[in-house]
Amino acid sequence: MDTQIYLVFGIIAGYILGSIPTSVWIGKFFYSIDIRNYGSGNAGATNAMRVLGIKAAIIVLLVDFLKGIGAVAIASAFKNFFTSNEYFIIYQLTLGIMAMLGHMFPVFANFKGGKGVATLSGIVLAVFPVVFLICLGVFISVFIPTRYVSLSSIAAAIAFPLFVIFVFKTELMSKVIFSILTTVILLITHRKNIHRLIKGMENKILFKT
Repeated sequence: MDTQIYLVFGIIAGYILGSIPTSVWIGKFFYSIDIRNYGSGNAGATNAMRVLGIKAAIIVLLVDFLKGIGAVAIASAFKNFFTSNEYFIIYQLTLGIMAMLGHMFPVFANFKGGKGVATLSGIVLAVFPVVFLICLGVFISVFIPTRYVSLSSIAAAIAFPLFVIFVFKTELMSKVIFSILTTVILLITHRKNIHRLIKGMENKILFKT
């Protein structure tokens, strides 16, 4: 079988992995509801916390995070097919993007999924570990005083390409393009949240004591 066919299988596998609709399946199997019909209507960890509770949300967050790591790991099975490390990194990022698209448009849930933050975080950890820790710090520093998950995610997403390009001065164009592209995608998927934030109508995460 041609090398290209194997690589295409890897790309498809990345999308299929990303398409696992964690919150939708947990909601249907354990709570007999479709989470997309409640709360914000989003199939992600934040809405899972609002609708299903903290325990379910932790599972959703972890699995969605691991989907990003897993997509990058799939690329490792094909590493011997590449003549340079740069091409291999491009393939890793391609599978990561496919996992994100799978999460946002899951084939197993009528193509209505989440916003991709947790899955992107897994990809960033796998490919940009130091930048991941910095972006996590940005997320936490915004979330603690505001309690807005959306605002914290947006701040971390904007910080991602800034650190990749200007602080670490990454020379690989594939990493630069990936950091910009994924940030644009997340800003687009959060456009409703941005409108609610501007109007002061965005929901906060409040923990019971």
